Amino acid sequence: MTTGVLARRLGVSPTTLRSWDRRYGIGPTARTEGGHRRWTVADVATVEEMCRLTATGVPPADAAHAARTAVAAPPPAAEAAAAPPLPPPARRSRAAGALPLGDVRQECRGLARAAVRLDAPALEEQLAAAVERHGVVVAWQEIMVPTLHAVGRRWASSGDQYVEVEHLLAWHVSTVLRRSTPPATPVASPAAGCALLACVPGERHTLALEALHAALGREGLPVRMLGAAVPVEALDAAVRRLGPAAVVLWAQESARAAPALARHVAGLRWGMKGTRRGPAVLLGGPGWSRPRPAGVVRPAGLAQAVEALRALCAAG
Repeated sequence: MTTGVLARRLGVSPTTLRSWDRRYGIGPTARTEGGHRRWTVADVATVEEMCRLTATGVPPADAAHAARTAVAAPPPAAEAAAAPPLPPPARRSRAAGALPLGDVRQECRGLARAAVRLDAPALEEQLAAAVERHGVVVAWQEIMVPTLHAVGRRWASSGDQYVEVEHLLAWHVSTVLRRSTPPATPVASPAAGCALLACVPGERHTLALEALHAALGREGLPVRMLGAAVPVEALDAAVRRLGPAAVVLWAQESARAAPALARHVAGLRWGMKGTRRGPAVLLGGPGWSRPRPAGVVRPAGLAQAVEALRALCAAG
């Protein structure tokens, strides 16, 4: 197999394969009569193992050594069963990667490599594993967000490059978050409220709200998601119809974070005279950088938002 054909099959660039050959000795070992190098079945198995390991966050040098060892001398089944388990990978890594990740969890490096290769199956597998292993809150705050930010920084610094990487990563983050959300929970009683999640008018960034929706759903809390760019009239109607214990307003950009809207929602009331009540208002997103209106809450992150909404929904 030629390098070009193998690169297309694996979803990596030919330059990456040549770099692995030069740096780690993972390369084609056969030659044609004309002297052209070709990848044998064993070579392909080695580089496939290399791709699998690097996609999980293993540094390339370690992955190359492990791939060569695994393909050259696979242990018998009996010996493999008796062998002691491998030690877990280091929690954090500073090794160089394809994106400017900095000091992050090892899983971020695997996600970044899979995203740059546009390896959709690896992205879904790693994202789903992160949610199941760590829960939505940790997976979002420590794995998904740092990787999304790294892709965004590279996109911003390189013109139109990496747009496809950011879009693919965001799509699969959204897909995994929705798949991780249990079926909607009914409101226990007319007096008990739910959490209502909505982006402010014009705001179309929903990933953080999707993470909050998934986290609340996995705790069995009643939550209703309105999603992107909710008009004021629609938000007003939903609040009056549902009578939520809390409303979360998400704004990614300060131009859309209207304090007047937050005050309006906080001032909505429903119920019989003498027992009228209204919602608590939580502000989410970097857009709310200006001083927040009195009487509203701005959680510092996903964990704090879940904790606050848990208490508000329990109190009804």
